[in-house]
Amino acid sequence: MKYFLSFLMLLACLSLQAFEPYYFSVKAAKGEGIYSLLRKYQLLEYDCNTSKFLELNKIKIDDHLIIGKEYLLPVKIYEYNGMSIRTTIGINQWDQAVRIKNYNEKILKKNLRSTHYGDSNILWVPHHELECVEEESGKVKEKPSLEQPKVSEKKGTYRQVELFGDENKMVEILSQNMKGEVYYLVSGHGGPDPGAQCTETCSHTLSEDEYAYDIVLRLARYLIAQSATVHIIVQDKNDGIREEEYLNNDYDETCLGQKIPINKKLRLRQRSNAINDLYYAYINKGISKQVAIVIHVDSYLNADHKVDTYFYHHKTSKSSKKLATSLQKTFKEKYNSYQKNRGYKGTVKTRNLHMLTQTLPTCAYVELGNIQNEYDQKRIILPSNREALAKWLYEGIVAAQL
Repeated sequence: MKYFLSFLMLLACLSLQAFEPYYFSVKAAKGEGIYSLLRKYQLLEYDCNTSKFLELNKIKIDDHLIIGKEYLLPVKIYEYNGMSIRTTIGINQWDQAVRIKNYNEKILKKNLRSTHYGDSNILWVPHHELECVEEESGKVKEKPSLEQPKVSEKKGTYRQVELFGDENKMVEILSQNMKGEVYYLVSGHGGPDPGAQCTETCSHTLSEDEYAYDIVLRLARYLIAQSATVHIIVQDKNDGIREEEYLNNDYDETCLGQKIPINKKLRLRQRSNAINDLYYAYINKGISKQVAIVIHVDSYLNADHKVDTYFYHHKTSKSSKKLATSLQKTFKEKYNSYQKNRGYKGTVKTRNLHMLTQTLPTCAYVELGNIQNEYDQKRIILPSNREALAKWLYEGIVAAQL
């Protein structure tokens, strides 16, 4: 009888081998991004899961998920043989089997599956337990982050940033001072919305999104040179850093590769969601210093109204206020240094703006001037002034010591 039962168990194992494991799929919910979806299914801790997700779905890390579309998760579904996890999937390590057991129970507890694998004979096995495990120890191997390429710590190393354009794409890494810090740079408007414009009183049309974007790129270059991780949220792959005074307006900007909506609320939500997805991913990696800078150019009906660069901060965030105050102080010092009798009047205030209230990193909102005013226009038209604005913003960020 004993041998007969053993024979039946062997037959059961052999029959189960005919069952081909497959990847579990799920529909993307509203507002769900790559990181939030992987986080939801307890997969974000290991970078190999993110890589596999991109491979399975033939997408890029900056892509946004489409609501209601099915996406394959890096989780393989096995038919549990009723005896053990190890014999079901053909592994030897006890600790590895325990982690897979715990994963299934955690997913069940979160109501992401409806039955226990012991009852349904359906076993979920995350990709990192299959492909990222060292055979001898049974431990999951750590993988390098997808976010930024590694750079050498010695001076003379360069990082290539295609968004900066052919002439500026090679950025020399001058120090490691900002290594481990993450910055999100957002230029206002873009895509279908050029933002504030000067048309009737200007010899050339001036568009807010073009000038804000150029300054964002220049600021990004300063941060990257200090080894910061920088995410440029609004992107135009054709522009790069430009040295012309009059920047041509186009409508091909994207939000990390995704089409920018016409609707203002959707446009802002797209940007804050993109930042927040990345924010949580970095928090899970143990990175706490994350900063967002949002750059705009204001517009007043009165073209005679001059206004210095001014700043907004979140009404209850101490770090947001500290950042905005540091930026304003830096600008004031620079003006006093270069134009002693000018009298800088840029302000720091709080305002209930979406990008301040709905983004998770410490955030400061910058208004560069009045695009209708002839004097303020020089601040953004002259390439040397755009470079100075970027440099002062960088110095204000450093001085904040967040």
